[in-house]
Amino acid sequence: MTTRILLADDHQIVREGLRSMLHQHQDMEVVGEAADGRTAVAMSQELEPDVVIMDVGMPDLNGIEATRQIVNKEPDAKVVALSMHSDRRFMGEMLKAGAKGYLLKDGAFEELATAIRAVVSNKVYLSPKIADVVVDDYVRRTPGSEPSAFAKLTPREREVLQLMAEGRATKEIAGDLKVSIKTVETHRRQIMEKLNIHSVAELTKYAIREGLTSLER
Repeated sequence: MTTRILLADDHQIVREGLRSMLHQHQDMEVVGEAADGRTAVAMSQELEPDVVIMDVGMPDLNGIEATRQIVNKEPDAKVVALSMHSDRRFMGEMLKAGAKGYLLKDGAFEELATAIRAVVSNKVYLSPKIADVVVDDYVRRTPGSEPSAFAKLTPREREVLQLMAEGRATKEIAGDLKVSIKTVETHRRQIMEKLNIHSVAELTKYAIREGLTSLER
């Protein structure tokens, strides 16, 4: 049986490399490619792949939110996260969002086929390079630690914040999310009140720090 795979990464050279590598495995087939999170969600619904390979830091809708939306719509979806970073916050939020695997990009070519076969078999796959970080995080987590953006903000507020941080105008955000300009302005006001941050520059720094968006484009 062939495993159907959707590649979601905003760097074409990465997608080409992953596609080339997966092409060497007769039991795997790349059925689609997405360059941003929102497209990945739409293509996942349209193509119904067996596995989605999801870059964590993507434009328009980051990989964490895209994974959350994919899994909400299809609870049995298998998402394997790819990231440049071993940051424990990113890893924790991807796993909470429903990802079944997490790989670092510098080891993705060697590990990806193994990870895909693991998640198809209903197992969780964590790169050996980061497994210790994840375990340590859960063992040492303290109740008083600062809540992340994923705890403070609603999913829609996080979408608005990401698009604001990426320089979108209010009218553009309203168009992307298919809501009114007034609704976007309300979300922006609520975001600022919840975070106690009142400038776009500081909101952008916060969004990058929390993994909602990235400077790496």
